Amino acid sequence: MITGKMLKDAFISGANNITNQRQRVDALNVFPVPDGDTGTNMSMSASAAKRELMRVPDDAPVSRAADVCAAALLRGARGNSGVILSLLFRGFSRGLKNLEEAGAEHLVIALENGVDSAYKAVMKPTEGTILTVARVAAETAREALNASMSPQEIWSVIVDAAQKALNETPEMLPVLKKAGVVDAGGQGLLVIFEGMKRVFDGKDAVLLDEEESKQSSSIYPDRNAAGEYEGEITFTYCTEFIILKKETEADPQPLRTYLESIGDCVVVVDDDEIIKCHVHTDNPGNALQKALEYGMLTNMKIENMREQHANQKASVVEPVTDQAFAYAMVDPSRTFGFVAVAAGNGVQQLFHDLGVDNIVSGGQTMNPSTDDILSAVHATPAKTVFVLPNNKNIIMAAEQAAKLADRNVVVLPTRTIPQGLAAMLVFDHDADATENMIAMQKAFERVGTGQITYAARDSEFDGHKIKEGELLALENGKIAFTERDLSKAVIRLTKLLARKDSSFITLLYGEDVSSETAEEIRKAVAAKLPENVEVALINGGQPVYYFMISVE
Repeated sequence: MITGKMLKDAFISGANNITNQRQRVDALNVFPVPDGDTGTNMSMSASAAKRELMRVPDDAPVSRAADVCAAALLRGARGNSGVILSLLFRGFSRGLKNLEEAGAEHLVIALENGVDSAYKAVMKPTEGTILTVARVAAETAREALNASMSPQEIWSVIVDAAQKALNETPEMLPVLKKAGVVDAGGQGLLVIFEGMKRVFDGKDAVLLDEEESKQSSSIYPDRNAAGEYEGEITFTYCTEFIILKKETEADPQPLRTYLESIGDCVVVVDDDEIIKCHVHTDNPGNALQKALEYGMLTNMKIENMREQHANQKASVVEPVTDQAFAYAMVDPSRTFGFVAVAAGNGVQQLFHDLGVDNIVSGGQTMNPSTDDILSAVHATPAKTVFVLPNNKNIIMAAEQAAKLADRNVVVLPTRTIPQGLAAMLVFDHDADATENMIAMQKAFERVGTGQITYAARDSEFDGHKIKEGELLALENGKIAFTERDLSKAVIRLTKLLARKDSSFITLLYGEDVSSETAEEIRKAVAAKLPENVEVALINGGQPVYYFMISVE
């Protein structure tokens, strides 16, 4: 049987395995644009779960280990691959609900639940991806299952089936076959399953490679109370705990209100089965006593921040993310609020100028986690919060954050910065949420978006032979052409995007382009367009993209 400790150690082993192999998984990405990369996103997502699992007692039941893993994965999920991974293990935890130990059939049921959760969450599931690998593994395990099988034997079947399904992904997706690679997300899932198998088989867990361990300490270090504050410490004790909900649903709002009355930095996140709480207070006992009214407590941690700050001032460990947002209660007078994901001082200032309350730093190569977005939502004191992901690889994380929020959240599936800006421009304070959602969606769908970046790797994609370092021109997310000259690339792409009725074009130039060069390119673009088309130039300061082009 699989105990709670075995499952805990198995997932930690899987997390270490994907971290050790993240660069190999990253290299399987066939789209040559620099992005967050599948291996890195899955590694960072799994590492968020690993940190929480390390706090789980060894004598905890298997259901507890699965629940902690799923909840932490969901909040730490980055990119589409990380979100799908979290959904797989979310369903997995539901399949192990209320179990002390798990047998072979339990593991099969758990994986089937995970596959079902993941497929339901994806609007248009694509076969030949991580979804296929998980589904085939679950179906094969179900066919092979018999009453005498051990959980170790069934997990071996799952790993073998996942490997076989992964090998078939190039036959399902022509782009993979042409590139001569398997699906990156499927490979990442297999790597995690293989790491888990070592523990189930009674072997030592996979350990972090020395080099990866060094990098991990800087990419996603552990939090500690002393490292959270450089300035004055108002309250002494950093108090964290998880409430295991009673069968009857309880509104956590009174608990949040109480914690705010005895401290600050209050976070109360309500999930299906738990309430996760954090408060800085001088009376941790009072916080725990109040929390007992809502259910049993677990994962309690109380740290003296004054003592730790004094002892560790010389070697402060930074938080997991620099995206610090303070929780704000909903202001009944605030009907609407806004959160946007963006990178670059100029771009972020544009969103602020248009009324966005909180900006989550991120985008291409920097996919924020579900928890990053959730924190920004909870820092926006409005009854309805609109979220603009502005990147196709962040939309799923935003949608998961919306499900965890304690206020109404509307995720507008903006895939680019120009789309997000266009949506904000048409917002009407006198309209209701539904009317605004429809109007904003129509507005961003009308915007043509061009992006000039560079090829991160040699590739052959959509009929284009691409060399690493070449300029890549993207027309509404698809590769239009490659170029060596930046000015020629911007002119050609703008002309492709411009329509007969286009009247306004905005060029956002990035951090690697000087203002002089940008102005020269603006003039060159304007010279190639009809006189009635206005060409505006804005210093976006964005990384990765030399230019972003908005055509209206």
